[in-house]
Amino acid sequence: MMLFDFLASHTLAFVLCAALLGLLAGSFLNVVIYRLPLMMQREWQAQAREFLELPAESAGATFNLFLPPSRCPHCAHSIRPWENIPLLSWMALRGRCSSCKKPIPARYPLVELASGLLSGYVAWHLGFTWQAGAMLLLTWGLLAMSLIDIDHQLLPDSLVLPLLWLGLIVNSGDLFVSLVDALWGAIAGYLSLWTVYWLFKLVTGKEGMGYGDFKLLAMIGAWGGWQVLPLTILLSSLVGAVLGSILLRIRRAAQGTPIPFGPYLAIAGWVALLWGDSITRSYLQFAHI
Repeated sequence: MMLFDFLASHTLAFVLCAALLGLLAGSFLNVVIYRLPLMMQREWQAQAREFLELPAESAGATFNLFLPPSRCPHCAHSIRPWENIPLLSWMALRGRCSSCKKPIPARYPLVELASGLLSGYVAWHLGFTWQAGAMLLLTWGLLAMSLIDIDHQLLPDSLVLPLLWLGLIVNSGDLFVSLVDALWGAIAGYLSLWTVYWLFKLVTGKEGMGYGDFKLLAMIGAWGGWQVLPLTILLSSLVGAVLGSILLRIRRAAQGTPIPFGPYLAIAGWVALLWGDSITRSYLQFAHI
């Protein structure tokens, strides 16, 4: 209880604790980002074999988010606890495996750093409140979903749906918005992109986005209510158009190359939840000038 009182009365201490917790969460997010798609692929393969009435593959070693322990993908060296300290271990090892000396991708510490910085900002912006605690969970979930979507063009239901329900649960106590607004936010979020999807398909005969995007926007609506949806859709479209064009030019990809929309929705939704009211007020003031 004394610790809670201390953090509640010392903003800097709370921000630093949240940032440290974010670094630790980022380390686990790296595991989720890498392993969850593989777990899903193995599950799909098992279901396909069962549907085709093929003999089941022999059960291998346990593979989930906790087992086997982290190891080097090059030499299978088991990562020791002191080699798995967020940011510090990567810098101490100079970005290389202690056993085979092969490079450790810089993406791992960058994910940890991003998680730490975003968590610290959430703590600073919302203060020592239940809102901050809930928003930290949402931030980590959005970060994991965005990177999985970038890698695999996939938004796992095992991440999206629990967070959608959590948004409705926390708003049952009016944490961000009323439960009614959260419920209609989830419904409107799903139906808005579902409608765009079918209109685009009827006109072009092509699929413009995946069903995971519908669920992600529904999740954002469940957290921020229907009020955040217009700004989320507007910002995600603008960011997607700009960054998508830049990425296509950098990669020299064809114009029809699919680009995951989930990360843009996640960024826009996160911004709308934290700054939506301020952005809307600033726009209205500017419009009246």
